[in-house]
Amino acid sequence: MEIKAADVMKLRQMTGAGMMDCKKALVEAEGDYARAQEIIREKGKLVAAKRADRETSEGAAIAKVDGNKAILVALGCETDFVAKNEEFQALANAIADAALTQFPADAEALKACKLADGRTIEAAVTEQTGKTGEKHSIAYYACVEAPYISSYIHKINGKLAAVVAFNKEIPAEAGKGIAMQVASMNPVAVNKESVAQSVIDNELAVAVEKTKEELVKKAVNSALEKAGINPAHVDSEDHIASNTAKGWITAEQADKAREIIKTVTAEKSANLPEAMINNIANGRLNKFFKENTLEEQEYQMGDGKVSVKDYLASVDKDAKIIAFKRFSLND
Repeated sequence: MEIKAADVMKLRQMTGAGMMDCKKALVEAEGDYARAQEIIREKGKLVAAKRADRETSEGAAIAKVDGNKAILVALGCETDFVAKNEEFQALANAIADAALTQFPADAEALKACKLADGRTIEAAVTEQTGKTGEKHSIAYYACVEAPYISSYIHKINGKLAAVVAFNKEIPAEAGKGIAMQVASMNPVAVNKESVAQSVIDNELAVAVEKTKEELVKKAVNSALEKAGINPAHVDSEDHIASNTAKGWITAEQADKAREIIKTVTAEKSANLPEAMINNIANGRLNKFFKENTLEEQEYQMGDGKVSVKDYLASVDKDAKIIAFKRFSLND
C-alpha cells in the first residue's frame, strides 16, 4: 500500500522516531499506526540488546529537591552529541520529575515508574535507544529525605550532580556551597564514623604495606650509599643495565648493588618494628579521613583554611550534615 508523507509525519510526531524508521514501520504494519508504534518499540529493544555492552559515560545528571525530599538521577548515553540533543535532555528531566513525584526506593523501582505519557521509564529509555542508535541507561539513581536538602548540578557539562541532607534548615548559600564541595571533592562519607569498615580495612592494609616498603627501601638506600653507590642508579634492573652501559656504574658496582638489595631487603623485612609500622599506618589512615570525609575536608568555597564541619558550625552551631549523594558520569 502507499504510505504518504503525512502518514510518516504523523507517526514521527507520535513516536519521535526518524522519518525513515517511521516509513519502514508503516510499510511493515501495512498502515496500522498501533502496530507501527509497536514495531518501533521492538526496534528499540533490538538496538538496546546489540549495544548492551557499550559504556554510557555521557549523558545528564540531574538533582531535584521538593521540600524534604530529593532525588539524583543520571540518564547515560554513549556520545556528547546525543547528550546535548533536546529530546534526550527532555527525557532526562521527565525521568527526574517522575522520580521526585513517585519517589521509588531504588533504580529498579524507578524503571517501573510511569512518565506523564503513560510509558514506563524503562520503555521510554529503550525507545530512545532505538531512535538514536546509541545505548541509553539509568546510570544512577538515589533518593534522600531530610528536614533540609541542598543540591548542585555542574552546569558546564551537566554530568555531575550532588545533594546534601541536613538536620535543619540553613542559609541557601551555605547549603549550595557544601553541595558544591561534595561535587568537587568527592568525599567517601560524611565523617570517619560513617566510613564503611571495608574501606577502613583496605586503607589500613595499604598504609601498612606502604610503610613496610618505605622502611625497607630506606635501609637498602642507606646500605647502598655506604658502599658508594647512588641508589637512584640501581633502583631497577632496567636502570642498572642502562647505567652500566652509560658507564655511570661499573659491572662490579652493579653486582654489588644487586647483592646489597637482596640481602638488606631480606634482613630488614624479617625485622621490621611492628609498633612503629602501626603508628605510621594509623597516621596515614587519619590523613585519609581528613582528606576524604566531608566534615574533615578543607572547605573549598570559602576564603580561609577551615574544615567543612567548622564552616557549618560558623553558619549554624546546631546544623549537622545527615547524608549526601553524588554521581558523575565521568568517574
